[in-house]
Amino acid sequence: MTETHKLVNDLSEQVTRLVKDELRLARYELAEKGRRGAFGAGLFGAAGLLAFYGGAAVVATVVLALALVLPAWAAALIVAGLLFVVAAVVGLVGKSQVKQATPPVPHETIASVKADIDTVKESMVKERVRR
Repeated sequence: MTETHKLVNDLSEQVTRLVKDELRLARYELAEKGRRGAFGAGLFGAAGLLAFYGGAAVVATVVLALALVLPAWAAALIVAGLLFVVAAVVGLVGKSQVKQATPPVPHETIASVKADIDTVKESMVKERVRR
């Protein structure tokens, strides 16, 4: 077998291995983004539940206010305010998590593939110059 044939065979094997490694990296990166998106969506759900409880506390506040029991409705209003503050914080954290997960593009893999292509191009140019 000539040296050129050997180089072509080696290149073919290396490109195959490289493509498999890049696909593995892309799968890992997309799975990680999926996990972040799911976590953020869960936090959004928690924020919604806390907001619901806040609304229930406001309703309880109105009922107690109508009953003219000042200390009770004041306490219920404070609880409602605290629930809304917690819901806002959880919602913002959830939004941040979802934002980090989108768009689901494997940026690291794309950069790595571009670097690999540049390396292959450089080695091909060097090989032609040597001939």
